[in-house]
This record gives sequence, structure tokens and C-alpha cells, in this order.
Amino acid sequence: MYYSNGNFEAFAHPRAPRNIGDKSAYIVGSGLAGLAAAVFLIRDGHMAGEKIHIFEELPLAGGSLDGVNRPDAGFVTRGGREMENHFECLWDLYRSIPSIEIPGASYLDEFYWLDKDDPNSSNCRLIYQRGNRLPNDGEYGLDKQSSEIIKLIMTPESALGAQTIENYFSDQFFTSNFWLYWSTMFAFEKWHSAAEMRRYAMRFIHHIDGLPNFSALKFNKYNQYESMVKPLIKYLVDHQVDFQYATTVTNVEVKIQAGHKQAKRILLDVSGESQAIELSGNDLVFVTNGSITESSTYGDHDTPAPATNELGGSWQLWKNLAAQSNEFGHPEVFYDNLPEKSWFVSATATIKNPEVDAYFERLTKRDLHDHKVNTGGIITVTDSNWLLSFAIHRQPHFKAQSDQDITVWIYGLYSDTPGNYVKKAIVDCTGEEITQELLYHLGVPEAKIKALSEQKSINTVPVYMPFITSYFMPRVAGDRPAVVPEGSTNLAFIGNFAESPSRDTVFTTEYSVRTAMEAVYTLLDVERGVPEVFNSIYDIRELLRSVYYLNDQKPLNEIDLPIPKLIQKIGTKKIKGTWIEELLKEASLM
Repeated sequence: MYYSNGNFEAFAHPRAPRNIGDKSAYIVGSGLAGLAAAVFLIRDGHMAGEKIHIFEELPLAGGSLDGVNRPDAGFVTRGGREMENHFECLWDLYRSIPSIEIPGASYLDEFYWLDKDDPNSSNCRLIYQRGNRLPNDGEYGLDKQSSEIIKLIMTPESALGAQTIENYFSDQFFTSNFWLYWSTMFAFEKWHSAAEMRRYAMRFIHHIDGLPNFSALKFNKYNQYESMVKPLIKYLVDHQVDFQYATTVTNVEVKIQAGHKQAKRILLDVSGESQAIELSGNDLVFVTNGSITESSTYGDHDTPAPATNELGGSWQLWKNLAAQSNEFGHPEVFYDNLPEKSWFVSATATIKNPEVDAYFERLTKRDLHDHKVNTGGIITVTDSNWLLSFAIHRQPHFKAQSDQDITVWIYGLYSDTPGNYVKKAIVDCTGEEITQELLYHLGVPEAKIKALSEQKSINTVPVYMPFITSYFMPRVAGDRPAVVPEGSTNLAFIGNFAESPSRDTVFTTEYSVRTAMEAVYTLLDVERGVPEVFNSIYDIRELLRSVYYLNDQKPLNEIDLPIPKLIQKIGTKKIKGTWIEELLKEASLM
């Protein structure tokens, strides 16, 4: 497996790998990584679909890409994935997946045209004092703390180790709008990995100007199950891929000898019955290890989602694999001892009363019912004790949703503090109580909150996810297993708890697809390069733009650089009339 960039290999069709007719594949987990692995096996590996078997413990595919109308509860999305134009592997996948909305088009075409017709942006990102936009919304407010971000990028990941964000940055950094934007958009918390934050800063530096207004982001037309998962399932079913639901893989037994690792047997629980599959060297196994939505519990408008710390099938499988080799990672790093303050609960509110619409529309400056971008991403309540955020995507968000209704996704980053209006932690709240807290922060008069929060007006479904921010827990090299462990002949790990050899970032759709592509290309020796991560961090133009925007669009002579003023003045004279001056002018620094 190797990386490529440019378009020489982008549209090439690799030839069939050697002896592909003798091989078969077993994929554990039908999340995006598992579905993508199956597509790459077919498209680039020339494997027959009927030789590919996907095991899923739930009755539904899609993993964390969800969207469902739960019986007796209502519409639910546990979260939403933000996407951008440089998700190279994701778009490489979807260029080959037919749209189920537009005849003759790919899903990439469908997504691309949607974004051209209705580009994403936000008219309001931060609010306070019960529904008022923060006066300096749009500014980072970093001052000298911008140098701390630059220092983080310049520090090698190996030197950061398991250091936390809180231990790395100054107290002043956490009072900036930048931290509010960053933490609530990506779900970073102070006790998370500084190394992972560094990866994010490097990975998305080309979007530094689009972070406050979300112009960097792109979203689907509908929820991500209906928009992204269903086209993949149709493609795979059309290719006769075997899906086995209500099937939990409990272990993959691996023979480890003289540096070689070969999966020899899969142990399964199929609807309560234990089974085993014997494997040969021609049987490839792709394991989705761990899951951020494993063990999710659901409440309803009148009932909180029950708290739990049950590991569930994907974590138990990883534990059993890790017991066989230190090279298979350390799952306990990611699921054990998560702080009580961590994000655990999200909720989906279905608004049926048009009286509520105006409280959102005065922030969005948009008609909620025009089928276009609404909030453009989350709006964060800066003085919320829960650090509450909410988002309204294009409506209807579900195909079965009434045109008169609006669905709102809600989450609180802090789980152990009483609300401002509802004096309870979000983890203890019913859907109605979460609704009341949201209405309070939107500025609904307190005399109206109770009536507007009743189920006939708004129906809200809370979800408890015990591992939703596990990706970001502090870790060191080896805690996540390599996509293809050293010496492995037929076993690979896929998904966001596998360690890609690239410099990509977890908690993204891109990472799921990238690990799947790397796994398939490695085990089959596919004669095509995996698209390299976009090289923005190595582009001097992007680096200069980042300096400009991190310092709230100030020119170089107004930025407090960590060099003596005399040296700065002499340097400015020296570059006059040079290409460097030209680049600085392009970046608005001069």
C-alpha cells in the first residue's frame, strides 16, 4: 500500500489482484468503515460480492451514521458528521456509488450539486443572555494565545505523548472564542488528547477562515442514514454481498508465530446461538474495533435515557483480540475512566408548533421551511451550564417527516452540571426537560416554556452514549492497533480506533473510509495508491492565511510576534520587492 496525490491515479482502474478468485472476506461491523471495505473489495479488488460477508450485531446497518423514526418515541439522530471538500478517500468511494435520488448520477454528483445550489454557511454561531448573538461572534479573540497553537503544531506528536489539552494551553486560551468554536464543533474537551488536537489543527488549517461561519462545511440533504448509508447498502446488495444481522462476533482467534499473524477462526453469537467459522490464508478478516455509539440507550419525551457503561460487542471483541497480542492495541485507554463531565447525551426534538419557529429564525435569518441550509451547523449557548448546542439541518431531515415539522439536534458538552432553567444534569433529564432548557436559552418567555415544551408542541428523544468522545482520550503510540499489524497476512483493523499510517484525524467519515481503503489495498496488494491527506499544512500560502485569520485578520505589523520588533522591522525591509512580500500580500498580512 502506498499514497498518491494528483489525478494520475485518481481515475485509474487497478487490475485484478493475483488469485483474487480464491479469496473471500469477512467484515465485522456494518458502519461506514465496514461498508466502504466491501465496496473497495469489489471495485478495486475485483472480489465477487457473494464472497463478502458482513456481520452486524444490530438489526440495521450504518453504525454511527444514523437516522431513524423510533416506534413510540419519534425521530432520532445521535449525531451528525461534518464534511469538507478534501475528504479525498470519502469522495473517491462515493464517485462509484449510484445516487438513489437522481437517475444516472453518482452520490458524489448528488452531493456536489446540492452544495453548489445551496452552499453551507452560518449567520449565527454563538449566543448568550437568552437568545442574543454574542457581540464578537466571528472573532477568535486569541491575542497572544495564537502562538500557543503554532507551538502545538511545531511540536512532534511523539513529544506530546498522553498530554492533555488542559495541560498544554494557558488558562487564557480557554476564554477565547476560538476554544468555544473548536471545542463545540469537534467535541473536544479539556481532558482530551493534545496530540489529537494537533492533528486536527494541521489537518484543517486550510479552513481556518471558515470555522466561525461554517462555510468550510458541507452537509447531506437528509440524515446520514438515508443520504449516505442507503446508497452503499443498495450497491452492495446489488453485488450480492451477504449481510448477516443480529450477529455478534465475540472473538477472532489469531495464530501468532515467528512474527506472522494469521486469523484462523471467527467466533460468533447468532441470535443467541454460538457458531464458529474456520479460516484459511485466503480468508480476509476486517474488524471494526470499538464504537462510539455502542451501548446507546434511548429515552423519550417523558423519560431520561438510562445511563450505562456496558461495553457491548465491539468493545468486547477488541478486548479479546488485544489479549492475544500487544500489537492489537489497548481498548481500555478509550473506554475506561471517562470523566463524569464528558459529553454523554444528545437529543432530537421534532417541533410541531410554528410558534417556536420565530425564535430560531431570528438567529438564522432564514426560513426554516424553504428546504435549504438553516443553522449551517451548531449554534452554541456560551452561558449555558451544559454548554448547550443545537443544529437545524435542511428540512425535512427525514423523508417521512411532515413538511410542517422541524427536527432539531441538541447536545450538551458538560454532563454533570445542573441546567440554568432545569436544575438537573442533562443525563438525568427527560426529553421535555431538555426542551425546556433549550427554549429558555432561545429567549422564550418563562411563562410560555411549559406549554411550548409539551409533547403536542415539541417531541424530544434523548440518547445516552457512554463512549461518544472516546476517540479523543489521551493515548500514545500502540494504543490503537495499526490498520494492518506488522506481519499480519489476513487480518486488518478498520474504523476510527485503528491507527492509519497517514496523518489523518479520527471522528470523521474520511477516517473510516481511509482505514477501509488502506486495509483492502494492503491485504490484496491493489495496484493503486490511496489518496494522500490534503497537504494544506505543507502549503506556505495556507500557513500565512492561518496567521492572518488566527489573529482576527490583522496585518503583520499589528500582530505580536515572538521576535524583537527591531528584527521584525529589518526583516520587513529585506523582503521588499521579493516573492515573500508577494505571498504576504496575498495572505493580507501586508
